[in-house]
Amino acid sequence: MLDYFFAQYNDYPVHEVYLELIAVFFGLCSVWFAKKDNILVFPTGLISTAIFAYLLWQWHLLGDSMINVYYFIMSIYGWYHWTRKNGDVQEFPISIMTRKNKVHAVIIFALTLVFVVFVYLYFNKFTSWYSYLDTLLTAIFFVGMWLMAKRKIENWIFWILGDVLSVPLYFAKGYTFTSIQYVVFTIIAIYGYLEWRKILNKTSQKL
Repeated sequence: MLDYFFAQYNDYPVHEVYLELIAVFFGLCSVWFAKKDNILVFPTGLISTAIFAYLLWQWHLLGDSMINVYYFIMSIYGWYHWTRKNGDVQEFPISIMTRKNKVHAVIIFALTLVFVVFVYLYFNKFTSWYSYLDTLLTAIFFVGMWLMAKRKIENWIFWILGDVLSVPLYFAKGYTFTSIQYVVFTIIAIYGYLEWRKILNKTSQKL
């Protein structure tokens, strides 16, 4: 059974296996802190995304590699955005998407999809179903990360959808540790949505 799940690592450079494990650890920490609405989501995310950006490029998953470069940049923005305060009050607490946010989300999704398709066509990477799914996931995760940086509760919906689709992708590609990570991500994201919903309801009642 273990051979079925982990035999592919026999052919991988040892340093890539260790890097994947480190990235998975900090990735799980980041999602857990996001669930708790804790600012540590960003420093832990920076470590994980930097490592995954490198690994995914090595594994020829260009879309996902670009996702992690984008995550890295948005983590810096989100870190700043979350810490902004008006006196002792958070300037940008958890909230729901406005109509303007929804328009921006659609634009980000569409532009990301077009850009990644262009990249895959340019590098002639549309060679299997992995590439098509990777393209879709890039757009989904771009919107999810943008919404999380904006502290919009709907970010969890995009994370849940993307995480579920990522499980078979990484398992089929032979990256079992990363696939398992996305199973855990899915579970945490569901609880994250429920926890943010409670926080949002409490805030609404105070108002």
